[in-house]
Amino acid sequence: MMPKNLISIADLTREEILQLLDLALKLKEKRGKHDAQTPLESKSLAMIFEKSSTRTRVSFEVAMTELGGHALYLNSDDLQLGRSETICDTAMVLSRYVHAITARVYSHETVRELAKCSDIPVINALSDAEHPCQLLADLLTIRGRKGDFQGLHVAWIGDGNNVCNSLILASALTGMRLSIACPAGYEPDPATMKHARELGGNVMITHNPAEAAAGADVFYTDVWVSMGDETEEQKRLRDFDGFQVNDNLLNNAKPDCIVLHCLPAHRGQEITGEVLYGTHSAVLDQAENRLHVQKALIVMLMAEQ
Repeated sequence: MMPKNLISIADLTREEILQLLDLALKLKEKRGKHDAQTPLESKSLAMIFEKSSTRTRVSFEVAMTELGGHALYLNSDDLQLGRSETICDTAMVLSRYVHAITARVYSHETVRELAKCSDIPVINALSDAEHPCQLLADLLTIRGRKGDFQGLHVAWIGDGNNVCNSLILASALTGMRLSIACPAGYEPDPATMKHARELGGNVMITHNPAEAAAGADVFYTDVWVSMGDETEEQKRLRDFDGFQVNDNLLNNAKPDCIVLHCLPAHRGQEITGEVLYGTHSAVLDQAENRLHVQKALIVMLMAEQ
């Protein structure tokens, strides 16, 4: 049985992840065919966006439309969230209107509070702590290219950010070995690392990108300056010098390695343009798979609503 909410990728078990990926693949194969189902007919999804997005907004809206439901986009100007109305009051009111909430927010506590006070499923579409929807798409992409997770070596090069935190937990749940290369001071959350090790995860942190890349099956990187970090841009660019995913770094990996990036990408910073869309890249598959895994997720969470 699926959990009520998806706040962390670790809310799912390995079995639930595999079940969700199987459903995502079926929905992907049926897309555009005449026998496509609309299991969410007459159901609505409230989409709270404190942070703007291309892939998150479009994928969730298209997912709801193709499944027969309706998505309601709500940005900070549309809501009283956290201003003249409490987060809890917003959650309780929305629970009377819609069948699920997805929230792309700055603070992880916001999505936790929404889930605590809501009578309907709440999906973390990004917070400062985690990005579980992105990781589900990543897992579908890796399985599609590599066939299985067990024993794969994933190299994360860059900031120990929210995506990295979810990757740490996802690797532990799926049996992948993870090597993280980040500058000193940019390591991932210690509590997340502890949780992953409790789950049986095999995670190594280094400050040497070549060490992390050695023998990798999968490369993963993200921007050095995330939304909300703009005031630190120049410092971050200096600190991350030497952590670029480029052809030289890929030479340390397996010849059939794949490259992931959750986008948007800053060519010439965390990754070169040649690698971003080169022969090793799975970036466009990864972006597309946001749609398919989110279809599966909302079907599984909203089925009983």
